[in-house]
Amino acid sequence: MNKHRSDWILHAPGSARLERIEAFFAGNAYAMHRHDTYAIGTTLSGVQSFLYRGSERHSLPGGTMVLHPDEAHDGQAGTGAGFHYRMIYVEPALIQQILGGQALPFIRHGLSTDPRLFAATQALIQRMDSPMDAMEEQDALFDLAQALHACSDKHIVDAASKQYFDYRAAERAREYMHSALTNNITLEELAEHSGRDRWSLSRDFRLLFGTSPYRYLTMRRLDLVKSLLMQGYTLVNAALAAGFSDQSHMSKHFAKTFGLTPLRWLNMHGKLARR
Repeated sequence: MNKHRSDWILHAPGSARLERIEAFFAGNAYAMHRHDTYAIGTTLSGVQSFLYRGSERHSLPGGTMVLHPDEAHDGQAGTGAGFHYRMIYVEPALIQQILGGQALPFIRHGLSTDPRLFAATQALIQRMDSPMDAMEEQDALFDLAQALHACSDKHIVDAASKQYFDYRAAERAREYMHSALTNNITLEELAEHSGRDRWSLSRDFRLLFGTSPYRYLTMRRLDLVKSLLMQGYTLVNAALAAGFSDQSHMSKHFAKTFGLTPLRWLNMHGKLARR
């Protein structure tokens, strides 16, 4: 694989808890999209430009990018040289398990120069060609959660923390969705399984996990689609197996979530789509 001009993505092996990638893009990388995980990483070379919260940002080597769950953003090279970066995608549920159920940490501008956050991120993006030891990863995630909390915009987080929320109920709803991923789940079902009324649960879920219950369920289905496509499933069969009504429905959500069509995503992983 040519790692100098062609766009490429490599996935670090071995973790069931978070996704770690290294990538290079020579021009436009991602269309506007939003996912329900934190996207945290660093630019290794070049200028990584992206629209975020109404303004264009420019990530340079030595800083840290922290894109909050469900915040729309795109990605492109800021110069003709392209950009090379490493990124981890961390589910808010992992951060909540460490922090014990709090308003999610928030980095207002999507970029940070805080050395604590840089150091915590580096621990998770080293050695991308090999898996991390289980306890090493857990320790690094703990340090990352603490750094995110310490570096957060205190005004936003403190305002959110003053709202009453039920973390245990939201977590029960989240676990139920994982157990019934391909079912046609309703908010009433989630309320029944969580012990919280549906509108309070919907509000709590957004505050604690950074997205709505429906968006969370859709994202987990898309995660399943990606796994099935890498195993050689056709686009149609992957969509149906993951609970989508058809391929078109899945592809629409895929592009909105990842900024890439399923076909381009497969091509960048060196796979040919099976129809």
